[in-house]
Amino acid sequence: MATVLSRALKLPGKKSHDPREYDPLTQADSDESEDDLVINIQQNGIQNGKNTRGSTRDPDSDGVSKRVQQRPVDSKLEGLSTSDVDPEHKATSPFVSYVRTTLFLVTLAISMIMVLVCAFLIPCPLSSQKSFWTLNVGEETGVLSPLELFDVNKDDVPDILLSFRSSANLSLDKSQHQLLVAAISSANGSIIWNTRVKEDIRSIQCGQLILEPQRNDTCLLTGTSKLLQLVSATSGISLWTMNPSHVMNGTIAAPTVILPDLDNDNTKDLLVLTIGETQPDLGFLLVSGRTGAPLGAMVKYGIMGEGRLLGPQAHYTSQGAIYILFGFGNVQAVSLRDIYAQANNRDSLPSILQKNEPDWEKRRTVNLSKLINVYSAGVEFLQAVPVFASNCSDLLITTKSGLSLLRGQDLEQRWSLKLFNISSIPQPGYFNSDGNLDYLLQIQSHHVKKVMVVDGTSGQSLWECEVSWNQLQAQTVSILTLERKSVFLFWGEGNPASNDSVLQSSVNHQWNKHLFLLHPTYPGVLLDLYNISTNIVATAVGIKELEKDAFFTLVTADQELRASGNKAQYLVVHKLNMRRALTESRAISLGDANMRPKIEDVKKILSRLKFSNIPQML
Repeated sequence: MATVLSRALKLPGKKSHDPREYDPLTQADSDESEDDLVINIQQNGIQNGKNTRGSTRDPDSDGVSKRVQQRPVDSKLEGLSTSDVDPEHKATSPFVSYVRTTLFLVTLAISMIMVLVCAFLIPCPLSSQKSFWTLNVGEETGVLSPLELFDVNKDDVPDILLSFRSSANLSLDKSQHQLLVAAISSANGSIIWNTRVKEDIRSIQCGQLILEPQRNDTCLLTGTSKLLQLVSATSGISLWTMNPSHVMNGTIAAPTVILPDLDNDNTKDLLVLTIGETQPDLGFLLVSGRTGAPLGAMVKYGIMGEGRLLGPQAHYTSQGAIYILFGFGNVQAVSLRDIYAQANNRDSLPSILQKNEPDWEKRRTVNLSKLINVYSAGVEFLQAVPVFASNCSDLLITTKSGLSLLRGQDLEQRWSLKLFNISSIPQPGYFNSDGNLDYLLQIQSHHVKKVMVVDGTSGQSLWECEVSWNQLQAQTVSILTLERKSVFLFWGEGNPASNDSVLQSSVNHQWNKHLFLLHPTYPGVLLDLYNISTNIVATAVGIKELEKDAFFTLVTADQELRASGNKAQYLVVHKLNMRRALTESRAISLGDANMRPKIEDVKKILSRLKFSNIPQML
């Protein structure tokens, strides 16, 4: 059929079919082998060198037929002899082949390099890592057990450091209850090292003293009486211990403040706050971070105010001035340059202390006191919160009757919120997309706890719900995600109340404490991550940067009755990978059951969250 159509398309008077011409219809109709093609050509107009229509014989037809029979039809030159090829084409063919080969090899090399790069960038999960484990460590010491996360064994994953009284888990004599500080691998719960200390530990601060990042592997231990000790984070070996005689007439009252390097020894220095044992006064002692020796004499101030001890903490203004904030129920400030000048009895100051802040200095009292009044009374919590695109932090002050945010540059009030019974320190995090930190609050009223998020820019409420809670208040936690929004974690008993339901007080049954997760994108859904029945002592969150995952660390106290009749609080450490917790969580709807997306779809979306402790730029 194709042959007939091909003949019909030929114009009158045109030369008969030449086998050297390419006829697409004839070629498409031919599925035969090489020998069949020769037969088809002969049937279409060439038989023994004669045209079937009686046209004159082409003298080259015999040669063409022979060449067609002798040469395969799949020749690259489409049936033409080598002599018919253009010389330019013959010259460029090797060059084209060379270019094609080169492009192929370059593409192959690039592909291999990309595969190798991806293989190194995507970490393989370590076989020794466990997504969940618990460890019984020892007895509670009687003070709030400090919890610190720091990469001790250099595996790029933060490990867990805490203090407790010894138990058989650390291969010590059960009759000898030593005070210990231990480092626990967050990967599998094994004990990396433990060291004995002489008194209860108030705080553990790791990786903050040495200015060189490669050598910044120390942990500072602050005791509840007179202990100040620096130990190696990798082994627990003591590097120095401050002489207790330097605080002979007092006790250490708060965690140590980390200061800039004041004596140019490439190590940050320290400020210790002491309180008198017999006289109600506060003392500030500057200590070398390299040797543990005092940098001058003790500087004392009289106690003013009533309430809980706040601070001390260092505040840096935009001009580079450094002030120490502290107080009892109020907030006062003293310039670090004044403390240094009095401690060393001289006017010459290190270069870092020569700057001043006029907006703060004008707040001194009329008699030119060394103290600056920041906030008057009723203060429960004091926090320094970073400000987006600024080198000066703001001050968030929680009082018995509300919340206030002060501008850190000049102490002017940004906003205030009237709220009673705020029962825990506000948890900062990114709820909306304005770049400023927002705050998760817990407000306790009888057996019901209201959990709410307030806007860090205006103080307006962004989200709230109610849960049952009959225990001592547990701290909240926030974790930054790669999308620069935070997830907020808080505790409750039973299910939270939805918008159209009344919350019933939860009965005291086993596993009644629930850890809930809130994501700002889906405010109508909470995920129930983890349940416990014991008392909550401390919580913390670590980030695994390579895997973009996080893990939740929890310390609980389980009461056991001794033979003597006394109750002992045994500490248990829990570690839970967030990605596993999200996958195995239970989704709870706070509103319409017909919401879109469905709550199970929200759970699937959130189970793929990626976490980071490096804030992403907006």
